[in-house]
Amino acid sequence: MMFEGFAKEQIQTAGTTINLVRGGGGPPLLLLHGYPQTHVEWHKVAPKLAEHFTVVAPDLRGYGDSGKPPSDGSLITYCKRTTAQDQVEVMSKLGFESFQVVGHDRGVRVGHRMALDHPTRVKTLTSLDVVASQAAFESMDADLAFSWFHWHLMRQPSPFPETLIGNSAKVYLDFLLEQWTAIEGAISEEAYAEYLRCFSDPETIRASCMDYRAIELDLVHDAEDRGRKLDCPVLALWAGNMPRRPGWQTGAKLDMLSTWRERAHDVRGRAIDCGHFLPEEAPDETTDEILAFLREQ
Repeated sequence: MMFEGFAKEQIQTAGTTINLVRGGGGPPLLLLHGYPQTHVEWHKVAPKLAEHFTVVAPDLRGYGDSGKPPSDGSLITYCKRTTAQDQVEVMSKLGFESFQVVGHDRGVRVGHRMALDHPTRVKTLTSLDVVASQAAFESMDADLAFSWFHWHLMRQPSPFPETLIGNSAKVYLDFLLEQWTAIEGAISEEAYAEYLRCFSDPETIRASCMDYRAIELDLVHDAEDRGRKLDCPVLALWAGNMPRRPGWQTGAKLDMLSTWRERAHDVRGRAIDCGHFLPEEAPDETTDEILAFLREQ
């Protein structure tokens, strides 16, 4: 059973409803999942983290069982600034005005924007397998474009990507999970069933495409903050084993730690011998690294 002992809650924010699980005790720790997953991706690491922290693991807007607001094509609805605001409101309603953040994939992009927009709230940021969006798009090369094909597909005008993905949702989900995973069997049957249930919802497909289209506005916000560094300490962990995706995250030009050191004063980290899904492929090693980092703060 996943998240045994955790409470399930739904919290209303100004813009939508956020579904989450919460457990443990101690200082607050916000876990933000990535694509194409939900809060379920934390099921292997959350119990251990909950021995030391009050763990809050939500579904981002547009994902899982959280709300999927209509956007009418407006990028504001699913830009990272708006998605980050959801989570700030969630934590405030739970009684936490400042907290530590661990993100994976999309969750890192939300956490990064949150730390820029709400610097007094984010005490630390842990990035799992993400190069900052601005760095990636300004250094996009053939390797990175191949690895990130889904970015370029999902940014196409509606309803083109929604139709293609929706016609073969399971095929598309299975392809991403298989291509991005290096450790066989790392994604449990129970977790996969939840990912498939949520990903098969046409509203999730619509909302997630809008999430990716919103990079156009995200990059505008990033440009406004160009050169501004995070004051909070940053831990960057990333996939060290992605043979099916050459150039994953960094392309041929970028270096993970260097890109984060351009965006934060205090950065440390290393690669972990697994694929993209660190919390599921290397849960013990990932958790140990996170705990060691958070205990220093």
